[in-house]
Amino acid sequence: MAIGPMLGGNRRGRRSPMAEINVTPMVDVMLVLLIIFMVTAPLLVAGVKVDLPDSKAGALDQEHKPVQVSLDGQGGLFIDDQPIALDQLPARLAQVAASSREPGGPRIFLRADRALDYGSVMRVMGDINAAGLRRVALVSVEGGNKD
Repeated sequence: MAIGPMLGGNRRGRRSPMAEINVTPMVDVMLVLLIIFMVTAPLLVAGVKVDLPDSKAGALDQEHKPVQVSLDGQGGLFIDDQPIALDQLPARLAQVAASSREPGGPRIFLRADRALDYGSVMRVMGDINAAGLRRVALVSVEGGNKD
């Protein structure tokens, strides 16, 4: 707390406390935190590196957290960033469908690398459909063609 001169009559030398808060250090800390969050937030989007195809469709509604099924460029299969073998996929999808309380099952976001052939993606889509999961969305890069 700072001490300032007291205004008044003949009383020289008396000082009274000033009730002002210096907010500059707090603003500095908040700006540093803001920069840190702005830099790290894009890194938290997806854990599996997938080169998604382009699309002119808008962004998907993400009311509830979806289950992400990802196929990377080497043919690796992931469910929510956890690697899984292709032969274990139907059993794992049946567990996902059984554990959901939503009608039609939880929303499934299928992310497939653009380098994969159509048959690989359709084989996974067939397993998703066979598990009784009907709410499937194919994820792509928003903004159209980059070419």
